[in-house]
Amino acid sequence: MTVDFSPEVEAAIAATRADVAALHAELVRYGLVIWTGGNVSGRVPGADLFVIKPSGVSYDDLAPENMILCDLDGVVVPGSAGSERSPSSDTAAHAYVYRHMPDVGGVVHTHSTYAVAWAARGEEIPCVITGMADEFGGPIPIGPFAVIGDDSIGRGIVETLTGHRSRAVLMQNHGPFTIGVSAKDAVKAAVMCEDAARTVHIAREAGPLIPIPQDKIDALFNRYQNVYGQTEDDRR
Repeated sequence: MTVDFSPEVEAAIAATRADVAALHAELVRYGLVIWTGGNVSGRVPGADLFVIKPSGVSYDDLAPENMILCDLDGVVVPGSAGSERSPSSDTAAHAYVYRHMPDVGGVVHTHSTYAVAWAARGEEIPCVITGMADEFGGPIPIGPFAVIGDDSIGRGIVETLTGHRSRAVLMQNHGPFTIGVSAKDAVKAAVMCEDAARTVHIAREAGPLIPIPQDKIDALFNRYQNVYGQTEDDRR
């Protein structure tokens, strides 16, 4: 059975497919993934749908037409392009986030080395550099241990990030998941999360970390989110 959408929704699906397919190259470019691990998804504007990477497909082979279209329960839309493939093993987690965080337009998961190392210790990344204050508004928190395959990871992401300024969470013994107002914003958060994880790790190896006072973190976050850059999109 094929599901028919309005021309406007079809156009939004096509644009999201192209966007999500292209953004996977950024994960490779910044060294955030190994082999076929990791994934990007994007919410389809104006519809209860999202697009996500297929499972186990090489990054070199990703294209708009083999991105997987799912509803917000994580069910593949029958008859849609790519529907003969299995979606990412993290699809249920992404779907849970979209259902429970309506302002989220993109979700990213990577296995970036330094962020995974913090997750393996079950330790949040403290906010000791101004770039973290700018981007995350405080520490990058740890989420609970959860098994891949159902929505347990999604529940952990939502529980940890609800009411938190961070757009990144380190799922214990697993790795980072990031959210954003768009798929591009979530990818940026993944890149910045790994940069923070690496820098703070190196700093701590060299000596004690110097905390940033909370009022300074608040001021930095407010400036970066509301003043820095040319437009809202540039600030993201």
